Amino acid sequence: MSVAKVQSKTVTLTIDGKEVTVPWGTTILQAARANDIYIPTMCYLSKVEPIGSCRMCVVEVEGVEGMILSCMEKAVDGAVVRTQSPELFTERQNIMKLYDVNHPLECGVCDKSGECDLQNKTLEFAVDRQSFAAREPHRPVQDWGFISYDPSLCIMCEKCVRTCTEIVGDDALAIETGGYKSTIVNTRDLDDCSQCGECMAVCPVGALVSTDFKYTANAWELEYIPASCFHCSAGCQMYYNVKHGSIVQPEPKIYRVTNDFEFSSLCGAGRFGYDFENRGASKDPAKLAAAVEAFQKAETIRFASVISNEEALLLSRIAEKTGARLVCDEARGYQKFLRAYREASGRSLPSADLNTLRGSQVVLTLGTRLFDDAPMVKFALATAAVREKAQVIYCHPMEDPRLQKQVTQYLKYEAGSEEGVAALLAATLIERNTAPEALNSLLEDLDIGYLSAESNVSEEELERLKLALWKRKNFTLIVGEDLYNHPRVEEIARWIAVIERYSDFRLLVIPPASNTLGVSLICDLADEASGMTVGINTPGDFVLSALGDGDLDLPAMNQQEGTLTTLEGRVVPTHPALPYEGYELADIARELGIEMEEIIDLTPELPEAEGYRRIAFDDLPDYFDATGVEHRGYLLKHRVMEGEALPVEPEELESFDGTVLYRCNPGPQFSPFTARAHQLTAEAELRGSAQFGAAARLKDGDRVRFVQDGIEYDRVFRIDTAMKGTVAINPSFDKGLRSFAISSYRFSPVKIEKVGKVHE
Repeated sequence: MSVAKVQSKTVTLTIDGKEVTVPWGTTILQAARANDIYIPTMCYLSKVEPIGSCRMCVVEVEGVEGMILSCMEKAVDGAVVRTQSPELFTERQNIMKLYDVNHPLECGVCDKSGECDLQNKTLEFAVDRQSFAAREPHRPVQDWGFISYDPSLCIMCEKCVRTCTEIVGDDALAIETGGYKSTIVNTRDLDDCSQCGECMAVCPVGALVSTDFKYTANAWELEYIPASCFHCSAGCQMYYNVKHGSIVQPEPKIYRVTNDFEFSSLCGAGRFGYDFENRGASKDPAKLAAAVEAFQKAETIRFASVISNEEALLLSRIAEKTGARLVCDEARGYQKFLRAYREASGRSLPSADLNTLRGSQVVLTLGTRLFDDAPMVKFALATAAVREKAQVIYCHPMEDPRLQKQVTQYLKYEAGSEEGVAALLAATLIERNTAPEALNSLLEDLDIGYLSAESNVSEEELERLKLALWKRKNFTLIVGEDLYNHPRVEEIARWIAVIERYSDFRLLVIPPASNTLGVSLICDLADEASGMTVGINTPGDFVLSALGDGDLDLPAMNQQEGTLTTLEGRVVPTHPALPYEGYELADIARELGIEMEEIIDLTPELPEAEGYRRIAFDDLPDYFDATGVEHRGYLLKHRVMEGEALPVEPEELESFDGTVLYRCNPGPQFSPFTARAHQLTAEAELRGSAQFGAAARLKDGDRVRFVQDGIEYDRVFRIDTAMKGTVAINPSFDKGLRSFAISSYRFSPVKIEKVGKVHE
């Protein structure tokens, strides 16, 4: 039977007297849940493969002797299933009695109280006394950075281990077996762990909890405010957990961030990086008047793409009103890439999403340091590597040792040669029998020898790549930020587009910031600023800042209502978690004569020509996709476009001599103070291999000075023994507003001046 026929086949069974029809391959538990039939579980987690350790999900099937695990057993035609009976209740009650060994039945002191599965199931199955006891070994609480582990509360459900392996890809957790003494162990150094908190989120008891949240509040004291994360372009679903004012804490405060962990995930930045609201803002009429005057005089409005869709639309209308040009440094290169891609692909947006990636058997990345640029894309890649045994080909000038468990082939090219690499990939991957004659002629004329020599990508490596595709299906190509500010970005985009169009690869494009896609679709951006400039979260003659350090305050993203456009082209809502007492961009717009009440009034006015829908903010839908995952908002309408443009043959490829630095911020981006408190590394240091140190004549601990992207840096150089090659990484997150105004290619030759040692 073909795969297509198997996937379309359905089975019909009866569960508790209800006839249900489900796709072939669905488990009994999944069939029950899809039809609102309750089966209790303790270890089951929808987003990982069935674990089968708790046995709470046992059911009875007519004609089958004994009880079976519904999470493991596939539904079959004609089966008659019972999920509730006195025998099943007794079996589940006995399981809970074993879980409750040495556990207080009237538990109210644990941080999980009020949202604890053990607590809930103990009550559900009427465990009112402890029938069993065991000698309790000494098991001290362990500090895992942002997470605390209490082995005495652990029920060994394995959710944390499976999530770390299948979803995050760290493989940082393992089970140390020993009967009742069994425990979870962290096998990685804290700096090597993603510190994402996924293990903590899925823990059904109080064994894994947030170190910062511990002993600060009860779950029932918190208000859960739905929002979307904006630390990267994935726009992940989350809830700000807010506790309102009291005598001890007069002002509302975010105590933690949670998510619907059963289906979705969060990285460490989203889960722990929530303490950034603009505090102390006030409505000073003089400041508002100065801001309005600045907008009236400005020739340029320069802003970062960490804004909502509605703010982007409002900025466009302000620019139309005043005649100013809009400049968004981090979005302009991406916009050029997107427009050139459309000209060659005939699509309004790329064809892949995160679900596509999770189901891929071959994944090819180009131009992104994936672990840092897009943690959720990395998570999806890890899932493909575990479940699909995916071949992962990582194309980048620098290897990333944190991806060594997923990557099957590193294809290292020279910095600056991305156009040549894209052409080589096209020549390797495109199906010649489906490509038009003009494209085939272009591919035939490519000087493969020159491109291979200059990019340092050998023809043997390309052949190995081609072999990775053999007898495999579901291919995904991922491209990222390295490409967007390359001098030849538009030609690179056309090469990427023809690969997607004339090969089996679907394309996933990672925007460089949270709402870069939205800004690129909504705003007409100029290449560079000129004259008097208003800066919004960027430098300018007059600066509006959500960081609280400008001429006029603006609300931070956790104080705003509006929508974001994610890397999947999904329009998602976010809500304010904390109050804001100052002025907003809408106040300035009203003073400039633009009529509006609230900024979310603009939600249904987002441009339909770019795929947005005329849906009011309060009417944004929730819906379930084909995998059963709930989503907020809506997907942009895909448009078929006129697109036949072909790339041109690459000319001379750029090359760099001397000391080369790569601008890249670490994924978590925790503040140095917070990181030190949790024994983590987050200092803004120049990090390179021993080989780089030798080439640059630097030793570990040397203090250096250099200029990159027009910004002067004073750094301590650190040798990272896990790094290879002659390129060092320089972060920019400590530069505040200026870091948003960087628009150059991420690799650059830099002259480094040694100015002393770190202890001097």
